Amino acid sequence: MTSVDLRRSTDTPPASQTDTDPAPSEGGPALLPRHVAIVMDGNRRWARLHGLSEGEGHSAGVDAIRPIVEHAADLGIEALSIYAFSRENWSRDSSEVETLFALLEAAIRRETPDLVRQGVRVRILGRLDELPDRTRASIAEALSATEHGTRMTLNVAFNYSGRSEIVDAVRRAVADGLTATQIDEAAIRARLYTADVPDLDLLIRTGGEQRISNFLIWQAAYAELYFCDALWPDFDPATFDAALAEFARRTRRFGR
Repeated sequence: MTSVDLRRSTDTPPASQTDTDPAPSEGGPALLPRHVAIVMDGNRRWARLHGLSEGEGHSAGVDAIRPIVEHAADLGIEALSIYAFSRENWSRDSSEVETLFALLEAAIRRETPDLVRQGVRVRILGRLDELPDRTRASIAEALSATEHGTRMTLNVAFNYSGRSEIVDAVRRAVADGLTATQIDEAAIRARLYTADVPDLDLLIRTGGEQRISNFLIWQAAYAELYFCDALWPDFDPATFDAALAEFARRTRRFGR
């Protein structure tokens, strides 16, 4: 019986994740992921453990972001994506949602000058048209101020859903006039929110839960998953380094 090659070009691993990637050398520097994503889980549980309000827990979570961003940039990681607010989070109590929006606006205004100094470019992943005008204005200012940063890209997923991102990419492909046969993986990838950053290498989730919660589900196809018990406000550079060390120990096969 004649064998048939069933492989298609669209089934290949992402171009940035192939055998040509450098391997860690014995005694040398560990292999670093180019793109790391974090599901920052555990703010509310952390608050309860410390006898604080949920708002104070979220505030502590915002404070925990800066040292991780600085550490990732110092290490030479190209892109860091953080899950700040999902579209599903709209179902939470309205006061909590308002608190999250206020914290985002305050953090953007406070941190933008330092991000510019560090050469970090900020990108927002999500449906910005669904956000309040004030929040969109703050985001626009940050995007404009940091757009020339080349040291690292910080993707902040806000009002984000992985499934919605794929829907939006398909809609863009249709709006661009592509026919059904022209819509393949490359066409979709080029229209994702993350089209201009490397594919995801490492996905970290804090807080002890072991799921990705609709975060970067297309980009995570070949990502290594790392789950840790630390609640997000307690996640520090040393905890981040432990995740990177585990990543360096793994053998990535990409289906081969």
